[in-house]
Amino acid sequence: MADRNAKVLLEVDGLTKYFNTPRGPLHAVDGVSFTIEQGKTLGIVGESGCGKSTTGRAIIKLLEPTSGRIVFDGEDITHYSRSKMRKKRTEMTMIFQDPFSSLDPRQSVMQLISEPIREHRLLTSKEQIARRTLELMDTVGLARRFVNSYPHELDGGRRQRIGIARALAVDPKLIVCDEPVSALDVSIQAQILNLLKQLQKDIGLTYIFITHDLSVVKYFSDDIAVMYLGQMVEKAPSDDLFAAPMHPYTQALLSAIPIPVVGGQKKERQLIRGEITSPVNLPDQCRFLKRCDACQEKCASSPNPQLREVAPGHFVACHCV
Repeated sequence: MADRNAKVLLEVDGLTKYFNTPRGPLHAVDGVSFTIEQGKTLGIVGESGCGKSTTGRAIIKLLEPTSGRIVFDGEDITHYSRSKMRKKRTEMTMIFQDPFSSLDPRQSVMQLISEPIREHRLLTSKEQIARRTLELMDTVGLARRFVNSYPHELDGGRRQRIGIARALAVDPKLIVCDEPVSALDVSIQAQILNLLKQLQKDIGLTYIFITHDLSVVKYFSDDIAVMYLGQMVEKAPSDDLFAAPMHPYTQALLSAIPIPVVGGQKKERQLIRGEITSPVNLPDQCRFLKRCDACQEKCASSPNPQLREVAPGHFVACHCV
């Protein structure tokens, strides 16, 4: 249950991001709304192309939103200019999915981690910058012997630790984690997730955790939002969502999680059939209509359903719930 005295760090209201195409506007993100309390984690899940990464990039304005409202730490940053957002970059940052392509291969570990400090002029002397860089390497568990190494000389886990150190270098309040462990081995995934959890506990960080891995998001998130074709179709506390998923899409996603069964009857999976509707020129009806086994006549004749609270803290966008 939400703490009434907790501070809301981020409020997103009706966020949309459209891309113009020859056939019409592509609805990458369409009317997304949520709030995150300070020190909490919101997990955003969905299949590829659902708009979860675009949502994260639009929130920190790496992509300019088409419409909607973004309030960060009490300030409406929706229409902030690039120069004004530059000052905000020390408070909100991002960990990217691919730890190799997100790093400059021509820079050493020392240069990569210290770059945000130098760019934002958080420290001035070379000695201070070098000391802070080594402290960040200690924080993320990256041995100091790699300080003069280059990204191609390191494995995926160490490269991702560089990305985390870069994000921490500016002392942010919010970090958008865009599938930070999807390119890593399972054992390395656990190390990175435990590191992020510990940092949240120690520093009070707030995360938006974007992933397609439901097992990971359950472990890592306080609340989970499920996206489909640019729209949030369900949002609930993590335990509630896994215990009682209400949207047919969420139910199908959860049934796809592999669960080892020894000696008993395996749980029947709910298959999602059909092709995803094109995100260009979407009709005003349920976006999951053509793939939903539970659809009814009203689903085709009624406008696209919006999120509504069907249980305390549990929101669903479905005509059948």
